[in-house]
Amino acid sequence: MSHPFTLTLSCAERPGIVHAVSSFLFEHGCDIVEHQQFDDPLRGQLFLRTAFVGAEDSDVGRLSRAFGAVADEFGMSYRVAGDQPERVLVMVSKLGHCLNDLVFRWRAGNLGGELVAVVSNHEDLRPMAEAAGLPFVHVPVTPTTKGDAEARLLELVDQYDVDLVVLARYMQVLSDETCAALYGRAINIHHSFLPGFKGAKPYHQAFDRGVKLVGATAHYVTPDLDEGPIIEQEVIRIDHTHDPRALATVGQDAEALALSRAVRWHSERRVLLNGHSTVVFR
Repeated sequence: MSHPFTLTLSCAERPGIVHAVSSFLFEHGCDIVEHQQFDDPLRGQLFLRTAFVGAEDSDVGRLSRAFGAVADEFGMSYRVAGDQPERVLVMVSKLGHCLNDLVFRWRAGNLGGELVAVVSNHEDLRPMAEAAGLPFVHVPVTPTTKGDAEARLLELVDQYDVDLVVLARYMQVLSDETCAALYGRAINIHHSFLPGFKGAKPYHQAFDRGVKLVGATAHYVTPDLDEGPIIEQEVIRIDHTHDPRALATVGQDAEALALSRAVRWHSERRVLLNGHSTVVFR
């Protein structure tokens, strides 16, 4: 029986990279089933994602160690992954539309990752999480307990062996230290009015300005608030008939769509960081 694997890598562009990768896989009895690459001429970088199947005795550790020689020759950053789904911890506050959408897609088998727990600074969404069979952990946050709350979050990441943290409308700003600890494995969603409509009631602000597009952005979490590398954006056209309530409804649809795609693509190892941006192999 063959086993599925995924190789992702990035390195400085130079001749022979693809040949080296394909030769390595052939020599180890592997068969390529999907291959995508992107040559970034502005940065002189190459990004590659190759899905392949290996022989029955293949395993991630052995293949990863063996590929190290190729990686050293070309100065690659790389990862070999098996078919184990990414373990996803979802963080929420009071709004449940993104959590509800993630749960639905997870149960339908098309999220790409495995939801393992829900963490919240409020109790409001406990019934939704527990109805889905997910552990719900209440971690209150106040100005004086913020450090302890984030320490608890990182404990839960270890406890549940979490690969990806999803901020599904979690209305707390993570500290620089926590952002660094979760770098490349935490995704946030926000309405794309930022930075144009900051602060309270962004949809009321948008209505007052007569916006014609409602959008949402899913991005990796960094210390720069809402400015991390973008994974996906969704935009929906609206018109003058949309009052603030209708705008909020459309915005929630956009948020759910953008976030679920970002989670799925990350979980399928289709997203590679490229400086302050990303390469997404769809």
